[in-house]
This record gives sequence, C-alpha cells and structure tokens, in this order.
Amino acid sequence: MRAVITVTGNDSVGIIARVSKLLSENDVNIADISQTTYEGKFFMVMLVEIANKKDTFPVVEKSLKELGEEIGQKIHIRHEKVFNSMHRI
Repeated sequence: MRAVITVTGNDSVGIIARVSKLLSENDVNIADISQTTYEGKFFMVMLVEIANKKDTFPVVEKSLKELGEEIGQKIHIRHEKVFNSMHRI
C-alpha cells in the first residue's frame, strides 16, 4: 500500500533523519521524497510503500504523530488515494 506523508514546521537539524529512521524501523520504504525550507520553515512530502500487514498503517500513523510532537513538527500520513482525492483540482 502506498501513502503520502507530509511534514511541516520550523526548520531544525535532523528532521529527515528522524522521520526516515522511524519509517525504516517499521519496514516502510521511501519511494520518493521532496523537501524544502523557506524563511526558517521546513516542508517535506514523502511517497512511501507500506507492507500489506493489517496493523502497520495505524502503528506508523501513531508513531509519526508522537514523533512530530517530540520534534516540533506536524506530521500527517494519508493513503495515496485519499491524498490524491483531497488535492485534485
């Protein structure tokens, strides 16, 4: 299953490393990543592939939320189809 992760907040050292480490620990593959900073703000979008295990998505979702709170970022994950529907013009 593919999903989209968005990360936003103030720029700081190690954001990509922390998110990537969490994903790796949960056997989530990063298929594509785009990130930028602008006026001290950090923005990242990741397309990821999650193993087709029944409980993986909720575990990753909860872990990302907790990590976001810990590092001062807003981290959201959505199924790819949901994300695409939300952002269709």
